[in-house]
Amino acid sequence: MPSSNRTRLEPVLPSHPHEVDAGGASRGNMTGESEGLMAYTLPNVLVTTDWVAQHAGDTGVRVVEVDVDTAAYDQGHVPGAAGWNWTTELCDTVVRDIVPVTKLEELLGRTGIDNKTVIVLYGDNNNWFAAWAFWQLKIYGHDDVRIMDGGRKKWLAEGRELNNDKASFPTKTYKAKAPDLSIRAFLPEVQQAMQKKSASLVDVRSPQEFTGEILAPPGLPETCQRGGHIPGAKNIPWAKACNDDGTFKSYEELKALYDAQGVTEDKPVIAYCRIGERSSHTWFVLKYLLGFNNVKNYDGSWTEWGNLVGAPVEKP
Repeated sequence: MPSSNRTRLEPVLPSHPHEVDAGGASRGNMTGESEGLMAYTLPNVLVTTDWVAQHAGDTGVRVVEVDVDTAAYDQGHVPGAAGWNWTTELCDTVVRDIVPVTKLEELLGRTGIDNKTVIVLYGDNNNWFAAWAFWQLKIYGHDDVRIMDGGRKKWLAEGRELNNDKASFPTKTYKAKAPDLSIRAFLPEVQQAMQKKSASLVDVRSPQEFTGEILAPPGLPETCQRGGHIPGAKNIPWAKACNDDGTFKSYEELKALYDAQGVTEDKPVIAYCRIGERSSHTWFVLKYLLGFNNVKNYDGSWTEWGNLVGAPVEKP
């Protein structure tokens, strides 16, 4: 199992981008704890703010900001970073669904991304929507996607350089793979999991949403007709996976968090929230930081379940 030792990896980008590891490049060069990343099951999905500061402009790397607050990018961003608007660019704006494949290919192409590009995502609110983008990119088969640990919060707290110019890039051709639906749960599967108790259901919303005290976080429009949660679900709020500085907690801390609620890797897991974005953060933690093999994001989430006629709802 991974230990809690931290590693700092050489800040040199190899000619083959997939050899780059989480904190830099070549694996296994050990130094002080404060300079690297926690050891996780799949550490190559995280990079440090130091790594981004050194490599954001490298050929074959594209840094992208995705925020809850869609105006944040224009207020200042990592120099050279692109900005994606989750409300218009990472969804189908006609049918409720994830971004259509042709729309994603066009978005990536005009962001200067091809199939070999290393995409580094970050955003506000502890990388809430960066994880949403990560999940969709994995559905469409992009190989090398990473998250900047600590996100926008850590970048700002460290007083790092910001740029207000909207970046533009030479257009590239992108070809998505067939959708990988093994990481996405749809309503019938969730209903079956509830009835047969065949998967652990993890509700990552706030305790107030879980109990039905409120229907949605303050200021967010997507809502439902009924409050509460899917019967049998465990409430493990997504933000509990993060430290105060926005970085992810250690492997041991994350494992203890989910173990305490009986969520373990020997049973399939389905995570849900309100519209699927917070649960993509938990999906990322379970799949990539803890190494769960069978974990899915139910992006229909509570705005689907809580609006269904006759759907069972549990309240304390």
